[in-house]
Amino acid sequence: MNYFFDYKLNSFVESFLKSMKVFPLSEGSFTIDQTKQFIPFNKEADDLQQRTVGSLLVEIQPFVVITKRDIILLDCGLGYTNQQGVLQLHQNLIDIGIDPLSVTKVLMSHLHKDHAGGIGKRDDVLGRSFLSFPNATYYINQQEMEFAMKGSSASYLPEKLQVLYHSDNVVLINNEGAIDNYITYSHTGAHSPFHQVFWIEEDGEKIFFGADEAPQLRQMKSKFVAKYDFDGKKSMQLRLNWWERGNSEHWTMLFYHDIKTPTVSL
Repeated sequence: MNYFFDYKLNSFVESFLKSMKVFPLSEGSFTIDQTKQFIPFNKEADDLQQRTVGSLLVEIQPFVVITKRDIILLDCGLGYTNQQGVLQLHQNLIDIGIDPLSVTKVLMSHLHKDHAGGIGKRDDVLGRSFLSFPNATYYINQQEMEFAMKGSSASYLPEKLQVLYHSDNVVLINNEGAIDNYITYSHTGAHSPFHQVFWIEEDGEKIFFGADEAPQLRQMKSKFVAKYDFDGKKSMQLRLNWWERGNSEHWTMLFYHDIKTPTVSL
């Protein structure tokens, strides 16, 4: 089933080109426990207390940012499809008037399965996988890519990442740097050893995506050390620093796992 549009910006997107726009692309709410399995959670009907002890309630929420130059996707979600076989992330974009083929950049914070599941989609008829955003350039930390492909952690699905590993659409980045002079990135390595964060700045506006090192609004305001982080104390300190800087510089912060507050403009 071909559900793509012509490769061009539609009028919905063109109408916003005077300033950056952000849209959360939620795949829904889930609980996750030590098994690393994401179990759908209905906030209206389900009871968190009935889930496994220690279960965390999270949203899975990539973002699309529209700038004057790009349509930028921030992480790729779980990669679930709907009943029609359409990638949910594609449907979310289509629902807000954005052609998935018009995405020009995909910025990956890290490659855990809840952030990288939608990188590619398998076509069972052709017997192979394809990049979900074939006209985009994917930016990934080089060491994260190498680590993920080893398959030494249940948080990664190297078989799903094969399509990315062998693609010419990938730019491997390290440490700190800039992309096209308006996107900056920094290797932070606190949630996972090679986690990175991004800032997008245009016309005096600054958007910050901290992914799993700044996953929820409530964590930004407290000294919270998470056991699931590679370096929990470092994550805590980064959040405190970012919250202070964000308030001073009036950032818009994006929260990938927040079930109530996807964005905050400071």
